[in-house]
Order: sequence, then structure tokens, then C-alpha cells
Amino acid sequence: MKVLQFPLARITIGFLLGLLFAFYLQPSTSAVFIALVTSTTIFGVLYFLSKNRKQLTLYFGIGTYFLSFIIGIATQIAHTDYFQRSNYIHNTAVFEQPQFISLTIREKMKSAAFSDRYLAIINHIDQKEQTGRIILNIQNDSLHHVLEVGNSLLIKGTLTKNKPPNNPNQFDYSKYLEIKQIYAQLYADVDEIKIGTEVEKNIWYYSSKLRKRIIRNLEKNNFNKTELNVAIALIMGQQQDISPDIIRDYQFAGAVHILSVSGLHIGFILLFVTFILKPIPNSKRGSFIKLIIILLSLSMFGIIAGLAPSVVRSVTMFSFVAIGNHLRRKVNIYHTLLVSVLLILLVEPSFLFDVGFQLSYIALFFIIWLQPLLSSIWKPKYKVSKYIWDILTVSFAAQIGTLPLSIYYFHQFPGLFFITNLIIIPLLSIIMILGVLVMLLAAFNMIPAFLSQLLEWSIYYLNKIINAIASLEQFIIQDIPLHIYLLISGYLLLFTVILWFKKPSFTKLALVLISILILQFSYFKIQWKIQTEQELVVFNSKKNTLITERKGENILVYANDSILKTAQKNSILKSYRIGNFSILEQKKRLRNFIFFNGKKIFILDSSGVYPKNINPDIIVLTQSVKINADRMLEEMKPKLVVADASNFKNIQKLWKASCEKQKIPFHATGEKGFYKLN
Repeated sequence: MKVLQFPLARITIGFLLGLLFAFYLQPSTSAVFIALVTSTTIFGVLYFLSKNRKQLTLYFGIGTYFLSFIIGIATQIAHTDYFQRSNYIHNTAVFEQPQFISLTIREKMKSAAFSDRYLAIINHIDQKEQTGRIILNIQNDSLHHVLEVGNSLLIKGTLTKNKPPNNPNQFDYSKYLEIKQIYAQLYADVDEIKIGTEVEKNIWYYSSKLRKRIIRNLEKNNFNKTELNVAIALIMGQQQDISPDIIRDYQFAGAVHILSVSGLHIGFILLFVTFILKPIPNSKRGSFIKLIIILLSLSMFGIIAGLAPSVVRSVTMFSFVAIGNHLRRKVNIYHTLLVSVLLILLVEPSFLFDVGFQLSYIALFFIIWLQPLLSSIWKPKYKVSKYIWDILTVSFAAQIGTLPLSIYYFHQFPGLFFITNLIIIPLLSIIMILGVLVMLLAAFNMIPAFLSQLLEWSIYYLNKIINAIASLEQFIIQDIPLHIYLLISGYLLLFTVILWFKKPSFTKLALVLISILILQFSYFKIQWKIQTEQELVVFNSKKNTLITERKGENILVYANDSILKTAQKNSILKSYRIGNFSILEQKKRLRNFIFFNGKKIFILDSSGVYPKNINPDIIVLTQSVKINADRMLEEMKPKLVVADASNFKNIQKLWKASCEKQKIPFHATGEKGFYKLN
């Protein structure tokens, strides 16, 4: 693979390995500092020695890659807020009792069912200077106006640390927030908030103001709300107000990527701006002016779009393309890709762990690497057929490259993705050009009604097409399990197969066969582990009791009739089933006794009736049963009491107190998450 022969590629790989090493192992800052000084010294010595002794060139190369690895570690540590002494995470008092917290609104987030949510930056805690990002939750029925980006607030409250998921195999939102350097949330009512008179006017403030001005002017032109929200996502990358139904349609049709501003969108912007600047002569001065305008336009668009990872990646990469064109040099797309990765992650290493960032770079890499191979299969004679064939090969290259990662994260595959791309890419090019023009005019309140209406109609028909494709659910493969081992071995097989197809040889064929063996070994290892496992799980299901027995890949569900009827679609069971490569084999109504691996489990329901002298190992409290807890515990003498989420909190407190008196362990799923018995 020629790209790996570039020194820059090896340096970038070393840097990425350093980021991963620091993220997962979290070495001490003092050890990292010593390693950085040592590796820099070794690099300097080898650099001067290798000038006169060519035999040391190999060692100089190794020293360079080792230094890039250490720089990767140092970059990750330096950009992780957790390691900053001023970060609020080290202030234990703010998590235990109310404190006066001074903060600044940075971004409006998607609202929850009962609250408005904001990304905020902490400035002070009880007059002490502190730093860090939090999510601010304000009850939406208590505050009658939306806070502005840049507003300074003073709130007396207690921070709440992010909690891990309450049920097995669910999406770990706390880990997701931690990657974004958000370690806590703050819940507040209007009477706890004082809005300061000063507004912090920075790049985020002006970006938000510009977006709101554009949206307000479009609303004045009677732009339909549904189409407006999609237009804002397509052009400005803001998805907060799109309805879940529309997002679901785009996911099922394999077109959700167009709702996140990425390379496709930035490419359209570059072409559009280049077309507008054609009248400027291609002299040395004119070419420089064009470059400056293009770079400013791309940067401005990235800021308006909220500087999401995919936007930053695309803007950075196309900026290098523009600079290469200005210098009249042939742009090596692999070098451009590597430089953009290196620069972006040097500034913001957390982007490496962003799903959108990963998918966009993998898609782009496979388009560059695999698409020429696919396009060589057939050489169309006519322009129309060549255009269609190019779209198809680009779509397939991107889909093949992102398929393992998409299944790993989302567990589904849209079978009609190629039809979606074939239809929407021509339409999207029109919408993007029209949308940028309308948004630009909206910023100056100069929108012609016919242009606004034309954009609205275009998006209306785009949504209709997407909905029609998404409605063919028989082509959507869902609930696909994929373990991390299968993901890695799957990519290994994919790379070796493509390398073999590009230039067949015995060595490459051997690598393909070895990759197949590794994939099979990974699969059988996972299956063996699953088949030998047995566990009983009491889930944290609000207002309901949900218990499962799993023996190997077979799951037996105990629940009430309402849950049993929709067990296949139940989100808690779905995550558990996919995560364990399992199937729902049996469904039974809740009973008072369950026997599992020699343990006797008694389910205490709302009737409060229990037999005496049964001595269960575990008691599971359900449905807020009202009973004399002290007397029952004395009579039954359980080894553990579990209270699920069907119990009221005050009932759980009473049982917890009774358990503490008699020194019986107490597990509340609302506090500690699900209970698992192996």
C-alpha cells in the first residue's frame, strides 16, 4: 500500500497510536513529561548524527516515529480537561452541597421532554476561579424565554456527575459526554438563576446571532417549519429542531449523512465560491485574492455550522486543496488527508473518538482508494451513463468502507443506499447552491420570495423521496450485532481483499486467507464465550418489572403482559439482545419464585403476600409494595434485597433503612443500575 510509504503517514499513525494509548491507559503527567524530554533529546542527537552517517538513518526514522507517538500522548493529556487542576471535577464540594456557580452559555442543545438544554462553560464556583464544560438543564415550563449564547448566569445549585447506563449494553451517554470533556450536569429552576447584564461576545456569540438572524428572516417569508429545520441542517449543520420521524427516514434511506455538514457540502461551497470568483483574473495578485476569499468563505461557513468534527475536517482538507491550486501544484489527496488529520487532532484530539469524524474520514479514504478500482470494472461510453456510474461507484466505495463501523455503532444497514444517493445527489447539488444563496441573502434581509419558495419546495420533495425509500422497510436490515473483535478483523479482511484485487500476488492472497482465519477465530471465540455464559438480570425499567434469564444465546423474559406483547421492540431488551448475540426464546408472566443456578429468588409484588420460612437468597421488591419491611426481613432472612424502578423512591428509602439495620445488602436499580446474577 503506497500511502504507508509516505513518512507523513507513519508519523500520523504514530501520533494516532499515542492518542489512543493516552486515552485508554491515562499515564501520569510526570511520566509523559519525562518521556517527551527524553524522546526529543534522542531525536535531536540522531538527527545530527545521521547527517554524517547514513547507516544511522534507520534509527533516525525510528526515533521520529517514537517522538510522534509521545507527542500524541502529550497532546491527549494536555487537551483533557480532567487533568487540569482548575477543572471543577476536582472540587468535591460542588457535587455534595449547593454552591454559587458562575457560567457562560456556549451553545443551545436539543431540548429534552421537560427541559431546555445548554452547553455552558464554568467561570467561578463560590468566587473561586474554575473551568470546565457542563450541560445546563432548565425546566422548560418555568422559563419563558430562551437564553442567548454568551449570556452569563449565576446559579446556586449542585452539580451531578454523569451516570453510566442503568441497563446492560445500552448507549453509554456518560462516556460520550466524557469524550467531549463534559463531566457533569446542572439542573436548575428559574428562581435559582440570575442572568448577568454582560454578554460574552466571542466567535460563538456572533455565529449564533448570524444563524438566528437567517432563521428569523426565513420565518418572515413564511418558510414551512418542517422544511426550514431540514434546510438549517443541510446548510448550517444544526439538527436540534428536526423531528425524530424525519431523522428516522433519513437513517432508513441511508441518507442521514447529508444532515451533517461534511465534505459533500463543503465541496459544493468551494465550487460555488470558485464559480462566483471567475471574473477575477488569474494573475498573481488576482489568484491570491481568490485564495483569501475562498479560505475566509470556508472558515465562515465552518463557524456558522458550529465547528462540528465533520465540518472542521472538511474545511481543513478543502482549504489545503485551495492552497495547492493557488500554488499551481498537483495536490496529493493522501497528503492532504493526512495533514488535515494531523492538524485537527493536534488542536482537538477528542475528535478522534467522535463517530461522525471516524465515519467521514473512513468514507473519504475509501472513496479515494477503492472508487478507482470499482470504476475500472466498466467504462461507459456516454456522459449520462458515466455520471450515473460515478455516483454508484462513489456510493459503494463509501458504503463498503463505513459498513463495519456503521453496523458496530448503529446495528443496521440501509439496503437501498445506492438508490438514495443516485436520486438525491443531483437534487442535493441544486439545494446546496440554492440554499447557500438564500441563506446569504437572508443574512442581509434581502430574500426574494420566489427563491425562498423554490428552496422550500426542493426540500419538501427531497423529504418525500427519502420517506418513500425509507418506507420500504423490508430492505432495511436491523438489529445486527457486531463485537469489537469482529469489527477489527472485518476491517483487516476488507483491506487485504482490496489490496489483492488491486494487484494480485501469492503473498497478498496468503494475507487474505490469514485474515479469514482471524475473522473466523474471532467469531468462534465470541460464540464460545456467549454459549458458556449464564446470567439473570433485573433491569431498571421505569414503572415496570423486567427480569431475564440468559443461558447461552437464549433469553427467557419475565414481565407483565404489556411488556411481553412488545418484547421484540422493547428498547431495553433490544440493546441487551444485540449486545449478547442472543434471541428471545421464551416469554413468561411474572411469578413469585425464580430459581437460578441454585439461588432462590422471591419476587414481592403489590399484593404484599409472602410465605413464611422460605429463606430466599434474594428478594426483588416491585410495585411499591406496602408492608412491614423490618418484620419481613427478620422472617425471611435474605442475603440481598433488590428494588427495581417500579418502586417509588420513598418506599425504596424505607427498605434501604431496614436493610441497613439488619446488615443486609440493598441494591436499588435507580441508583446503582441493573442487578446481574451469574
